[in-house]
Amino acid sequence: SLGEYALQLKEKQKAKYTYGVLERQFRKTFEEASRRKGVTGENLIKLLEARLDNTVYRLGIAPSRPAARQLVAHKHITVNGEIANIPSYQLKPGDQISLKENTKTNAGITSHLRGKSQKFNWLDWNEADMKGVFIAYPERETVPENIKEQLIVELYSK
Repeated sequence: SLGEYALQLKEKQKAKYTYGVLERQFRKTFEEASRRKGVTGENLIKLLEARLDNTVYRLGIAPSRPAARQLVAHKHITVNGEIANIPSYQLKPGDQISLKENTKTNAGITSHLRGKSQKFNWLDWNEADMKGVFIAYPERETVPENIKEQLIVELYSK
């Protein structure tokens, strides 16, 4: 029914808007989620959470996802010591995320550092070193975003 379709579409728009992902990228992420073993909807959330820009935001390095995207795009962030400037970069468990050395002394950026919230138990943040670790993909129930990913799965499986 139209009502059902509208709800599914609304949920997809919400997810795209929340994570700041455009349609093509979102579809690619969904396809990757459905290729992986496990529940497609949960995989989708895990992959969205594993994006570099989202993780920079979650670690408290940036005050918002758009700000995190900008930090990444402007080459202020390193992954395992290498500059990573692609916001959609998919982190893997064990990856180390840090501010570039000369960025660590940039007050305009470091003044926004707020340290990660305790609730993100799949991330570790070391205040002194300004270094974070993507420990593991999060379990769905630990991701606070109110997204009904099952509706998105239904939308794509039409």
